[in-house]
Amino acid sequence: MSQQADLAETFLRDLQDRICSAIEQADGSARFEEDAWQRPAGGGGRTRVLRDGAVFEQAGVNFSRVSGHQLPPSATAHRPDLAGGSFIATGVSLVLHPKNPHVPTTHANVRYFEASKEGVEPVWWFGGGFDLTPFYPVDEDVQHWHAVARDLCEPYGMDVYSRYKQWCDEYFYLKHRDETRGVGGLFYDDLNEGGFERCFAFTRDVGQGFLDAYLPIVAQRKDTPYGEREREFQLYRRGRYVEFNLVYDRGTLFGLQSGGRTESILMSLPPRVRFEYAYEPEPGSAEAKLADYLKPRDWL
Repeated sequence: MSQQADLAETFLRDLQDRICSAIEQADGSARFEEDAWQRPAGGGGRTRVLRDGAVFEQAGVNFSRVSGHQLPPSATAHRPDLAGGSFIATGVSLVLHPKNPHVPTTHANVRYFEASKEGVEPVWWFGGGFDLTPFYPVDEDVQHWHAVARDLCEPYGMDVYSRYKQWCDEYFYLKHRDETRGVGGLFYDDLNEGGFERCFAFTRDVGQGFLDAYLPIVAQRKDTPYGEREREFQLYRRGRYVEFNLVYDRGTLFGLQSGGRTESILMSLPPRVRFEYAYEPEPGSAEAKLADYLKPRDWL
């Protein structure tokens, strides 16, 4: 493994520890359980899952470092010249599914990738971001979320937030539903512009900034009263999460195609979900209002 990959791995292992500690503190009841695993083709990881907590129905925070001598198709779709090359990939990925429908589901990911092939110059890049998926959106929560994203991007260029926000809106988009997965955030990939130190610093800021963006929303909404109607709507909307992750998500495809641990890859799926044929919310209801938030807009 290269020195750059070593640096990224050290940061990512520590990031997983810090995020898990903060989520346990926010939940106040349940604890993460860890499964350490090895990948036969090279590498392994630590899967941590918290279940049936006071706040979180399920929270998964994964660290992985995998390597191999054959890049999977999902990794070479945009770089066909690297097909057949070797790779190193390390990252932290998390998905949090709260119990209370008024607390948004969220996802975050930061990762580092290296690839090499004889006759082709070796490449490296960072990727990551975070996005928010509310069921009953509150404007001040969405504005806070995007303000944190904007502020952490600002030292790296005045256009960084707007570019990565747009990328997030375009990536977390369900074409067959004509709606975004939620209210967006940041998404970036193939980042190597400006050199390793600059890209690594930005990725550290994204990984560390996630908690600043999310935990105040949890604290604000976790005690909001709800009933069976809100719970049923939450379970229905979780179905969209399943659709996106299994149809479009590049991380899911990479994990499955590269021989990763299936349980760790699919821990992003909600523990309970329901599908309802041709569901339409009651016009004018709180549930109907969600549709207005599932179109890209300037939140700030």
